[in-house]
Amino acid sequence: MPDESLLLLFDEVRGKTLRLLDGVTDQEARWTPPGLHNHILWHAGHAYVLVESLVLESLGKRPQLPEGWFELFSWRSDPARVPRDRWPPLAQVVAELSAQHERLRRLIAGLGDAQLGGPTPGGRRRTARYAIVHSLHDEACHSGEIWLLRKLLRRTQDIRPGTSGPAEA
Repeated sequence: MPDESLLLLFDEVRGKTLRLLDGVTDQEARWTPPGLHNHILWHAGHAYVLVESLVLESLGKRPQLPEGWFELFSWRSDPARVPRDRWPPLAQVVAELSAQHERLRRLIAGLGDAQLGGPTPGGRRRTARYAIVHSLHDEACHSGEIWLLRKLLRRTQDIRPGTSGPAEA
């Protein structure tokens, strides 16, 4: 029997992430305010990489990551050092997040209590259920960062083309 709470949490968290990305332009998605390191695009791609990695690895499966995404969006990445032309378009990240939601939702819906509550591969004392909840909690935190960056963008309103900061007043 599927764990309805996990499915509800996944739908709520991913739905919020996708709603926050709606209407964001590629230029806005790559804007990093002074003093911060990550932009909207990084937070969105990071949500994909983290959920993919934690959920699938907890079930002993191999994550399905688009080529180069681990280097761009993982917990080891450094967005400030990535050349602007290496970032995928936001529309691609949104499409991957949507497809991942459908794919992983089907996977999670098919898991029984024994699979969710059993130990994860690698001898850790955590369960697949823990890994799924942890990944969604992390995505929810990054959604908050996306929301904050959108608020900051609204306050600056004018971003100079080809730069990473707001236009000078």
